[in-house]
Amino acid sequence: MLFCPKCGSLLKLKKQGSKNVQFCSCGYSSNAKEEATFSEKVEHKDNKIEVRESTDDILPIAENVECPKCKNGKAHYWMKQTRAGDEPETKFFKCTECKHTWRDYS
Repeated sequence: MLFCPKCGSLLKLKKQGSKNVQFCSCGYSSNAKEEATFSEKVEHKDNKIEVRESTDDILPIAENVECPKCKNGKAHYWMKQTRAGDEPETKFFKCTECKHTWRDYS
């Protein structure tokens, strides 16, 4: 993988006649001596997979919320982007007592 000496961007390859030419969007170009290749090697050392029935034990607990169903004062919470990227994340709660789940959009 080669980078443009002018602007630092990744050079792209294109064929001009029988030659490969490296070029950049800034206008730089040169003869390609070799084609760029990409490879990735993944090694797995341990094939054990842990299966959990519930992820509640690893979620943080909010102590200042009230369950709308049982009025308990503690709930597990997590956040997820459910709307456009320029809007805030949605906070989800799950009651520690009755397991009721609700969301907070603020």
